[in-house]
Amino acid sequence: MELIELLRKTLIFSGLSDNDLAALARITQQRKFKKGDTLFCTGEQAAGFYLLVSGSIKLCRVSPDGREKVLHFVGPGETFAEAAFFGDGTYPAEARAMASGEALFLPRSGFMELVSSHPGFALNLVASMSLMLRQFVKQIEELSFADVTSRLSAFLLRRAGENSTCYAGITYVDLGVRKGELAARLGTASETISRTLRKLKDEGVIEVQGSRVVILQMDRLQKMAECHE
Repeated sequence: MELIELLRKTLIFSGLSDNDLAALARITQQRKFKKGDTLFCTGEQAAGFYLLVSGSIKLCRVSPDGREKVLHFVGPGETFAEAAFFGDGTYPAEARAMASGEALFLPRSGFMELVSSHPGFALNLVASMSLMLRQFVKQIEELSFADVTSRLSAFLLRRAGENSTCYAGITYVDLGVRKGELAARLGTASETISRTLRKLKDEGVIEVQGSRVVILQMDRLQKMAECHE
């Protein structure tokens, strides 16, 4: 039952029926990993895709001269490697654990059997993936058109919706990532993130307490998130 509930809360499986979720749970494999472990490498055959239950995963590519480019940070509740699974069949990046945790692995063979034998499963999956695509388009728009202040403000608002506490009208947000990871996620440099946080602090919008941000003016932060350079 716990496994079914984990699958149900995931965007890609949110539209599935109880019977489809039960069938999916039967083929799902639970895999634990430690910080520094590599779940798969670039170019490796995609035997399936993953749902992160706990911990943190970094998807990255390494250039021939050894430089690393972070493509995405995966948090609990998110799936990853679906593009490889449904695409050319090889992983386009490396998945490395930033913190110990657990992932659910959905093997290609069993998953494709479900898609072919359960028409309702396939239709619900298409609808869920369409929703995911719209979210990715929104993220690309943010990276393409919004300035760093807008991007950071939007990130803080998302985190406030996911992991925050409120007291006397003030919202306390746990960033959940280091500044370097946050910079990579927002497509900028660590120094720029530090300057932007300082700017928001100087304007009285937020306070910074280590890895926690205190949102003092939620309305102003929302307006900043909506403003494009």
